[in-house]
Amino acid sequence: MSLQANHLGAHPYIRLWLLVIGLLVYAMILIGGATRLTDSGLSITEWEPLKGAVPPLSPEAWQVLFDKYKTTAEYKLQNAGMSLAEFRYIFWWEWGHRQFGRLIGLVAIGGFVFFAVKKWLTRPLAARLLLLIALGGVQGFIGWWMVASGIGETTRIDVAPYRLMTHFSLALLIIALTAWTWFQLGPAPKHKGQPIQKGAVQFAVLLLVLIGVQMAAGALVAGLDAGRTYTDWPLMAGEVFPSNYIEPGYGGRTLFEGRAATQFNHRFLAYILMAVSLYAWLKYRRAGFALMAGLVWAQAVWGILTLVMAAPIGLALIHQGLGVIILIAAVRLVWLERAMPMAKLQTSLSD
Repeated sequence: MSLQANHLGAHPYIRLWLLVIGLLVYAMILIGGATRLTDSGLSITEWEPLKGAVPPLSPEAWQVLFDKYKTTAEYKLQNAGMSLAEFRYIFWWEWGHRQFGRLIGLVAIGGFVFFAVKKWLTRPLAARLLLLIALGGVQGFIGWWMVASGIGETTRIDVAPYRLMTHFSLALLIIALTAWTWFQLGPAPKHKGQPIQKGAVQFAVLLLVLIGVQMAAGALVAGLDAGRTYTDWPLMAGEVFPSNYIEPGYGGRTLFEGRAATQFNHRFLAYILMAVSLYAWLKYRRAGFALMAGLVWAQAVWGILTLVMAAPIGLALIHQGLGVIILIAAVRLVWLERAMPMAKLQTSLSD
């Protein structure tokens, strides 16, 4: 679907707004990763969208929040004896994560209202932007659904990995849709002198889907700290295929909650993605496919380094951040390849 504003001069302003939102969501993903890696996500035990925007302002308020945290399994089983100062450290990570979400919501709603008042939005464009805002609202609910999985349990000291995967995957969908809309509102790509190649669009879509699935699989690994469980490569604990891939008592849940299974799946998907990206580049010899292959292989090398170093926070965040960049590059590749037939038609008509 082609998107246009009522006034073409509005496109640069709407695209700037989308760029700001994209950057904020990207930062939010990294903040969320840091919140997870510092074990801060369960430090706030209640979801208060409005009241929660104000941090504790007195020693008494801090003590009330700390006492609530002491009722969680994470405190009892992992952080018993934690000082108030240590609690404040993890609290600020989670509070900042939630506050950043509120900021994104204000920027998104404020921009939409401004454009609507200026009467710049056509019905299709307004629907697309409202969809983005709605997804952001849903993300807030899913974020709490995720956190609640680690608060109400008596033995769980982390959030449920499949809920973390859902939360992360929706963030990827939001940033991908934001990027796609930004591309659609920009100038048409130039394909002068480049032939239309059969299957290129399908390969671009395949890469995008594989990248999305791979990143979702990575979220399961992160949620289980499975990247710190098996730190040898290319083997896993000296085995080609882990003998405990199916963990006793887990059944089908092994695919979502088994440390060996999730890490092996993440590795195997990476090999598939590397092969497909390389084959696509060799087949089509276009800059977009070359960029994808280069990014995918660089990410694989960085992932191996992160793994053998037992996933320190700096390396892990770079791995996550590069993954988002690869996703956006894949969105751009699909946009470029889908736009080529139209660009060729317009060129032939102008000639």
